[in-house]
Amino acid sequence: MEDKSSLETDSPFQGSCSNEDAALQIKAEQLKIIKKWLQTGEVKIYRETYTQEKNFTVPVKREELVIEKKDLFSAAPANLAAPEIIRILLGEEQVAFTKHWVDLEDVSVYKRQIEDINHIELTLKHEVPTIKFTDI
Repeated sequence: MEDKSSLETDSPFQGSCSNEDAALQIKAEQLKIIKKWLQTGEVKIYRETYTQEKNFTVPVKREELVIEKKDLFSAAPANLAAPEIIRILLGEEQVAFTKHWVDLEDVSVYKRQIEDINHIELTLKHEVPTIKFTDI
């Protein structure tokens, strides 16, 4: 820190000082550093759930019993006689689903203290006793 001094005079004893005793209180400015906590922001932590529509195409199988009846002794030509078809469902796949949560990521939120150094430059005053002597 640079020393920049200037002179200010404040003489409470002006005039002649003969046989009287004089006392001066010499003072100096001192710096008292006061720090206070100032809240500059606030954080709220929460989770949001979004809804998303999804479409799935799932192939399913089924099993059926097919019975074809053809009339062998029909008077109509063979090409024109349509066979009688009977279908009986024996089994089929059914689609079922369950939903469950899967961990995607782990998010940690924490506070930490960071210490910086602030440089402050101030001018402090101090008094010096001075005696002036003049001839009469």
